[in-house]
Amino acid sequence: MIYGERIRLRSITRTDLPLFVEWLNDPEVTHGLVHYLPFSLEDEENWFENMLKMPREEHPLMIDIRSEQGWEAIGDCAVFNIDWRIRQAEFGIVIGAKHHWNKGYGTEALSLTIQHCFETLNLNRVYLRVYENNPRAQRAYEKAGMSIEGRMRQAHYDNGKYVDVILMSILRSEWQENK
Repeated sequence: MIYGERIRLRSITRTDLPLFVEWLNDPEVTHGLVHYLPFSLEDEENWFENMLKMPREEHPLMIDIRSEQGWEAIGDCAVFNIDWRIRQAEFGIVIGAKHHWNKGYGTEALSLTIQHCFETLNLNRVYLRVYENNPRAQRAYEKAGMSIEGRMRQAHYDNGKYVDVILMSILRSEWQENK
């Protein structure tokens, strides 16, 4: 497990799947995600089986916070599309437990994942894509040290209109300077 000040990142288990179904069927949660169709438990079980066949470094991690009952799952994050020659990977995150939005957990999860990417996986660049109509996520990414590096115009369709996709990244050298 990877521990931060208030969170931990751990492997996803089959028992977590009902939470994903709940989160991914909530339009407020999926607003900033590529997912736009309803998910069933069977869909999630198929995703889980396929995920287990992926390289271990690309397995998503559950984001847990401490609660009175122990640990509470609030979302997940992942690095994927790892290119070992260029030493880069893409990052994705969702905080599915809406009552924990705007508390800095996403920023902490991103910071822990960036540290993992640079110190454990020996990557040089971590990047992500964020929709222009998701300023909350953009602020979290900037707090974690990421910079805007480009824009894909009208590359996403959301709620009847096209929106830009903003590309953000952080390099190992930038992370080391800010550490």
